[in-house]
Amino acid sequence: MDSISDEIESILYIAREVSVFKIPPLKVNEGHRAAEWGDLGAPLWKGRMRIIEKGESAALLLEDSQTGELFARAEYDPARPSVEAVLDSSRYFVVRVEDSGKKAYIGLGFAERTDSFDFNVALQDYTKRWKARKEPPAEDEPSPHLPSGPKKDYSLKEGQTFSISIPGRNKPAASKSSGTNLLGGGGSSGGGGGGAFPLLPPPPSGGGARKR
Repeated sequence: MDSISDEIESILYIAREVSVFKIPPLKVNEGHRAAEWGDLGAPLWKGRMRIIEKGESAALLLEDSQTGELFARAEYDPARPSVEAVLDSSRYFVVRVEDSGKKAYIGLGFAERTDSFDFNVALQDYTKRWKARKEPPAEDEPSPHLPSGPKKDYSLKEGQTFSISIPGRNKPAASKSSGTNLLGGGGSSGGGGGGAFPLLPPPPSGGGARKR
């Protein structure tokens, strides 16, 4: 099961109909434009396209819709992308195809923008998985969900104790005082009995002042 032929082949995307165009050479320091490809209604070839993933590689296959005969194959390497979007449309791309060491560039067009969008998403998803395989996280890299820094020892040492204050629990009633308050009453007289704080007598009224 170590040979390439035994590896599982996954289909990442299928476009039922794509168009292939012959494109002019790229001008220096300028991007590709679909408007420069001539009559877009008369493509060089029409058929289906599949993106397949096999092992650690992926490829774009341009095939006859009826027979499955291969028209062109483009290996897709995220480190050296073989697909480039044009400047003037979201439905057209330039694809680099290789055969026996020879490279050629062709124009690729989709009938609907939704098809080209799904095509882009499939390549982006594969690129994310490819990067995850090439750049695995370091084993000693701390998790972002755990606090950093040295671990602290919160265990109790010998002879140490701690207390817990639970809100809402009634405190024990204070013991009644056996002394006499300043009003002359005993510990059990007066409203509420003798507390920790005795009541003070009212201040004397001013000399000769009459109440109103």
